[in-house]
Amino acid sequence: MDSVLAFVIGVAIIVVGLALSIGLHEIGHLIPAKLFGVKVTQYMIGFGPTVWSRRKGETEYGVKAIPLGGYISMIGMFPPGKKGAVGSDSTGFFRGLVQDARDSSAESITPGDEERAFYRLPVWKRIVVMFGGPFMNLVLATVLFGVLLMGFGVSQASTTVGTVSACALPATSERQTCEPGDPKAPGAAAGIKPGDRIVEVAGEPIDSWSQSTTIIREHPGDAIPVVVERDGAKVVLTVTPMLSTQYAIGDNGQIVKDAAGEPVTVDVGFVGIGAASETVQQPITAVLPAVGDQMNAVAGVIFNLPQRMVDVAQAAFGPEERDPNGPMSVVGVGRVAGEVAALDNVAVVDKAAWMVGILAALNVMLFVFNMIPLLPLDGGHIAGALFEGIRRGFAKLFKRPDPGPVDLAKLMPVTLAVVVVFGAMSALLIYADIVKPVSLF
Repeated sequence: MDSVLAFVIGVAIIVVGLALSIGLHEIGHLIPAKLFGVKVTQYMIGFGPTVWSRRKGETEYGVKAIPLGGYISMIGMFPPGKKGAVGSDSTGFFRGLVQDARDSSAESITPGDEERAFYRLPVWKRIVVMFGGPFMNLVLATVLFGVLLMGFGVSQASTTVGTVSACALPATSERQTCEPGDPKAPGAAAGIKPGDRIVEVAGEPIDSWSQSTTIIREHPGDAIPVVVERDGAKVVLTVTPMLSTQYAIGDNGQIVKDAAGEPVTVDVGFVGIGAASETVQQPITAVLPAVGDQMNAVAGVIFNLPQRMVDVAQAAFGPEERDPNGPMSVVGVGRVAGEVAALDNVAVVDKAAWMVGILAALNVMLFVFNMIPLLPLDGGHIAGALFEGIRRGFAKLFKRPDPGPVDLAKLMPVTLAVVVVFGAMSALLIYADIVKPVSLF
């Protein structure tokens, strides 16, 4: 029962954190919109039926039943169309979409509020309003990464020995346990013990575990001196790394594969010791690079989204396993959070760090995703405003008549297509996260 309760608490933390992130995103739109005089009629967290709402001034603030997003309603999102704005070659359905968008925008403007329409704002103000939402997520992500790195710290390999293998097994072996006849691991044979802190290897002072590993890998078959600190005293040992066949690891931390898709192996020195981990608090200078790395990771997932979704579909409807680095829905993220909270062998502080990290990554995802230059996303509105600014700038430069605001209502067919595609992908991810969830543990 305790594990079930912990699972529920973990899911609840992510749900509440996501709702707050969405709420702050919409506040990022709301504040500049009101500062610039735009009339905002609604501020809502969620979609679907309204669960609770309260009107303050001219704006209704509320919460809706489906907490998968949020929005603010600004009057006059689209300019009135010019005569013949929709080409004669457009189908009736698409022409209707465009005209409905214009009509809805016009109907939102009450008499006397014509100058408070969103489309009447200068280009730079419209960009500020639309960028305000993603910017809030970026700020929140930066704060959360700061708490994670500077407050909780990062677990990393120390120079202290954590494990010593009793026997030597190739990395390519499927066996994980020693059997009679297996050669004794060089580390155990030399007398290295868990808790020893490595001071020198082959005469070189050691500052990091990776440094000692690099030296060991370069000396297969050579007897090299290893100085360790044990119980406050330095002990000199002689270790002879054995030649071992291991998988080649690339810069991304993944196993390197050849053109045929087979793992690449290399012959290196092997001792059979593992590092003990320690939690190290990071300086403030590590925060922004961490945010940048996460943004690159999310952008990479989005850039390869078609193939990623094919992989998800194959896993959901076939025997393949889900990629732990692939996309997940809110259901999948909540499930991972619940599993983390329910782990018995993990300290509470480490669970809290996991939750902060998940929320930080979610906010980076919200920032990157919303900056995609497609309507109805914020990036689509920003791209439209930038195009309008460039078009008006050229008109002014060449002393041509002002072309007026860009009619983004013309893109409603594209908007509908984007909504349908994103909706289908969301449904697939939710289904996959239910029938074939990502397994991290």
